[in-house]
Amino acid sequence: MKASEIKSPHTPVQAPAAKVYAFLSDFNNFSELMPEQVTNWKSTADSCSFTIQGMGDFGLKISEKFPDTRIIIVPDIGKPIPFTFNLICDIKPLTEASSEALITIESEMPPMIAMMASRPLQNLVNILAMKLQDHFAGNPG
Repeated sequence: MKASEIKSPHTPVQAPAAKVYAFLSDFNNFSELMPEQVTNWKSTADSCSFTIQGMGDFGLKISEKFPDTRIIIVPDIGKPIPFTFNLICDIKPLTEASSEALITIESEMPPMIAMMASRPLQNLVNILAMKLQDHFAGNPG
């Protein structure tokens, strides 16, 4: 197994950290952030399931929340994937009205899967960060 860490750019968000945290703490909001390859989206506040075209069905759940600063998301046991995987959303306040988001995927996977998955996972964190920024650009503070 090869450990890897894939990070989005540090992304400025035009909303206070508490508002960004509240948005990211509810999977029902994530449908707005997903790339177009994600279909069959189903969610509750703490878990979701979806299909990625060409890759299969997946499930995620929120495992830990650190108020206004961090959310850790892990695979849902009901939808197994062949490697360990954490999606971490870090939020840092910049001013009273703005914050910064960093989305990281920490994983351990076989080298062959790592080679195939690294580019799609990098695209995923980049898209999540960009769409988060866009969401709050249209819904400030």
